[in-house]
Amino acid sequence: MGVGSWLRKLSNSVVRPQMVHSPNVRIRLDYGTDGLDVDLPDERVTVIEPVPRPAVPDARATLLQAIRSPLERTPLRDTVRAGQKVAISVCDITRAQPRIEQIQALFEEMPQVRDEDVTILIATGTHRGNTPAELERMLGREILGRFKVINHDSRDASTLARVGTTSTGVQVFLNREFLQADLRITTGFVEPHFFAGFSGGPKMVAPGLAGLETVMTLHDARRIGHPLATWGVTEGNPIHDDVREIARMVNVHFALDVTLNREQKITAAFAGDIFAEHRAACAYAKGTAMRQVPSPFDVVVTTNSGYPLDQNLYQAVKGMSAAAKIVKRGGTIVAAAECRDGLPNHGSYGAVLASAPNPAALLEMICAPGYAVPDQWQVQIQAQIQTRAQVLIKTDGLGPDQIRAAHFTPIDDVSSAVRSALAQGGTAATLCVLPQGPQTIPYLVTEA
Repeated sequence: MGVGSWLRKLSNSVVRPQMVHSPNVRIRLDYGTDGLDVDLPDERVTVIEPVPRPAVPDARATLLQAIRSPLERTPLRDTVRAGQKVAISVCDITRAQPRIEQIQALFEEMPQVRDEDVTILIATGTHRGNTPAELERMLGREILGRFKVINHDSRDASTLARVGTTSTGVQVFLNREFLQADLRITTGFVEPHFFAGFSGGPKMVAPGLAGLETVMTLHDARRIGHPLATWGVTEGNPIHDDVREIARMVNVHFALDVTLNREQKITAAFAGDIFAEHRAACAYAKGTAMRQVPSPFDVVVTTNSGYPLDQNLYQAVKGMSAAAKIVKRGGTIVAAAECRDGLPNHGSYGAVLASAPNPAALLEMICAPGYAVPDQWQVQIQAQIQTRAQVLIKTDGLGPDQIRAAHFTPIDDVSSAVRSALAQGGTAATLCVLPQGPQTIPYLVTEA
């Protein structure tokens, strides 16, 4: 029996476990650029994927329509003036944003803007800067040749300016080039985010273009540990509430966001006021990605959505976080992430992991008063997951000793690891597979 004959195309209703009667079922996991095929046993298997969304037939036309009919904003063509300095923020290499298409559409609506008046800012947050080869892949030679392109550097104080303080006490430092522009535009794509609720929109200001001091407060242990700092929640989420307040402080003049499908093609576009268009994009993304299930599973297989999101172990925590929503306490998460970029080589992720002997000790250290180290937020979430479930990692980018040093269990073969975990759970053990990782955010009926 082929996978197509039994894999039910899930609707918006509650996902029910199904029995698979063939000895093995082959499932393609999103892994790197080529994917990873795994053969899973015939225990009670549930495969959960996003609601399938077709790519729009004409991406350019869809983008232009959104820009010309913006939400709660004057059309861009009627907003921009000749001689204005324009700054545009785009995602860094860890995100599959269709930057070229979005930028080209924006400039079709800004014919009066001179190339020399434009700065494109790579909203790296605290990530490393993108290499020249990566920038060419992200933006293309034409855009790189026409406009000034800058990697935001959260650690370079000379590139930052102080904006003020939020109502919750966040000291706001942002990219000076962005602040000095006459016209500030953000671009991005919207998907659920594991502690900020959703990506895109105001996140393209902070943390995307923020200084390290600002990010450290936005991602401190109290905010990260808040129960509403999770997938799909914006209102009442202390991180996203602060992010929105920071975006209000700087007045973003125009925003353009898209949603994408598994093939990383545009499924919808939203433009205009950064808060209005982001609300609309979040509602659309939530209807695609958020899937309700009736009960937790003994074993959950997940990915980090393939390249570019699975290029390092730091990012791979997102896929684990999606699985943690529906794994039984004491259960097993099997995560497949290529990690071609290693840990990675930015920030202090590896150093923080090495600072304590186990996840419980890491949590105690991070939550201690006065503790503040870059990347602690990723380790905090990872440790929260690991105190709930065992996490096994399949990767080609890190050796077994490196995986163990990060407090995970390395595996060579996903199929064998799943069979072993199910055997430990007994004959009634249940299995769930998230082939697209955090592109699908399952949640329990009791959380609805």
